[in-house]
Amino acid sequence: MQTQAKKEIDTLISAQWIICVDDDNRVLQNYSVAIDQKLIIDILPTQEAKQIFRPSTQYDLPTHALIPGLINAHGHAAMTLLRGIANDLPLMAWLENYIWPAEGKWVNAQFVADGTRLAIAEMLAGGTTTFSDMYFFPESAAKVCEEAGMRAQFCAPILDFPTAWGSGPDEYIAKAKQLNVEYKNHPLITVALGPHAPYTVSDPAMCQVLTAARDTTMPIQIHLHETLFEVEQALQNAGNRPIERLQKLGFFDSEFALQCVHMTTLNEGDMAILADSNASVIHCPESNMKLASGFCPTKELLEHDVTLALGTDGAASNNDLDMFGELRTAALIAKGYSGDASAMNATQALRVATINGAKALGIDHTCGSLEIGKEADIAAINLDALNCQPSYDPLADIVYNCQANQVSQVWVAGDLKVNHGKLTELDQYALITTAKEWAAKIKEGMSAQ
Repeated sequence: MQTQAKKEIDTLISAQWIICVDDDNRVLQNYSVAIDQKLIIDILPTQEAKQIFRPSTQYDLPTHALIPGLINAHGHAAMTLLRGIANDLPLMAWLENYIWPAEGKWVNAQFVADGTRLAIAEMLAGGTTTFSDMYFFPESAAKVCEEAGMRAQFCAPILDFPTAWGSGPDEYIAKAKQLNVEYKNHPLITVALGPHAPYTVSDPAMCQVLTAARDTTMPIQIHLHETLFEVEQALQNAGNRPIERLQKLGFFDSEFALQCVHMTTLNEGDMAILADSNASVIHCPESNMKLASGFCPTKELLEHDVTLALGTDGAASNNDLDMFGELRTAALIAKGYSGDASAMNATQALRVATINGAKALGIDHTCGSLEIGKEADIAAINLDALNCQPSYDPLADIVYNCQANQVSQVWVAGDLKVNHGKLTELDQYALITTAKEWAAKIKEGMSAQ
């Protein structure tokens, strides 16, 4: 009897566990993921996979779990170069007295390129395969990301006042449109509009953002309800809450899927606006805690079926880009803040860090879960570690036990970016050297003031 020839494919990854984060939340033991032409073409028992496929490259990971690559749905990548520049301060004092002056002096295209490259390396090494970035010179950040082969959304910042990147809303929006044209059909990079916050963008500029979004179908991401102070000031100055103001302007119309970052200080009316729209909430728990900005009511948002995603915010206010730490913090805060130990259970928490992030960014057809037909954005985590012994539930281990240094391999669209815990393309030591050079210049500038 003639033996059927094996099917040639690019990659076969066999692991002890595959945590799919699909609609059925499948957790599969002793399964393999078959990858060809960047896509997942099959997920099947390992014994069967090795009879069917002849891969060009094969990975046998008998103590590992495979998960979808983590999705950092909000951050300011280049601010890695301002990591720790100002600590133990509330948001407005942090911004007005330290961050904005430092940005005014140092931020340029090279600063953004170097800081973004450092951020990408940190995120990839920690199992993050997609990030959303809102910062100046997004064209420089996008070029670095393209070179690194990472998946990203770049939100062009829009403010009422001039910055190093432009003179005001007209120029910011024009540059966003141009960047969107350049990356319109890029397989990894998308472009969005990033009105900074209600307190830095006036109604006329907000309307310009809406018009641009309608004309180009670019998504919109905005910092919203970041602090109680922001909400109280809006009520005092305009007589309505920031979310109500945006609703009146049309940001929560059905044609938009607004990405709302932070979202502390929410009431039932705010929840109703979110629930009746296509908006998503991007939760940044560690940054919110460090700046004493407040708590996002994640339990209630999930109960209202609002898409809840996860972000680190910038390294200047976190102070890292570790999505495993963010994931665990988000789950624990949900329980402590609500008084309900079942709030944001392990399954929900991992979804918040993966598929929900993909939904928020509008790319869930491409990534965010391990399913046939999606691109192979995958992180392999070594569970054979002291902090994961004994193991009764691998999914819960990942949420509550695992650390970023347990990531052994990372693939973005089937391309290996981390192997045996080491970056395959980016030079870690060169990145550290560059970061130290920036730190020396910035410190010297601060001491001279």
